[in-house]
Amino acid sequence: MEFPEESAPAPAALQRAVDGRLAFQDTLRQALAQVAAAPRARQLFLCDADFADWPLGERSVVAAFEAWARSHRSLVVIASSFDDLARRHPRWVAWRRQWSHIVDCRLLTDREPAFCPTLLHAPDVCTLRLFDAQRHRGAYTEGDAEADRRALAEFDALAQQSEPGFPVTTLGL
Repeated sequence: MEFPEESAPAPAALQRAVDGRLAFQDTLRQALAQVAAAPRARQLFLCDADFADWPLGERSVVAAFEAWARSHRSLVVIASSFDDLARRHPRWVAWRRQWSHIVDCRLLTDREPAFCPTLLHAPDVCTLRLFDAQRHRGAYTEGDAEADRRALAEFDALAQQSEPGFPVTTLGL
């Protein structure tokens, strides 16, 4: 007698609201720690107008990037300007210099900063999106295939509208 194969039920999607700057930063830290611990997190996408409110320069955040940056990884960072990132997050900039072979920084030149989304996405792991960047209100999701699909489509469109930016080194006198 054969029994039909039972497939494991898909994990329930987790969604929680983000409300406020501190909640946004705490959720970013937690998301990056989760991405660093997830073996399936091969790609990571970050997008913001200038990354001024992101805690990228903190030791724990850079340590999460360090833990994540194993072989066969790729990070795409899209921004309207990298000036604030370079000034506010020197620790992350130094990490990026070491891992430049997996980090693709892209500049949105044809979009006003106000229309640049604030978004972190690790396919099949998690998505953090701010719907109101001024008040830091948004949503964090895990295991939501629809949110995953939307985030990937949005990053694809943004990447097509962007150009390489924020070189690792600058030449000059």
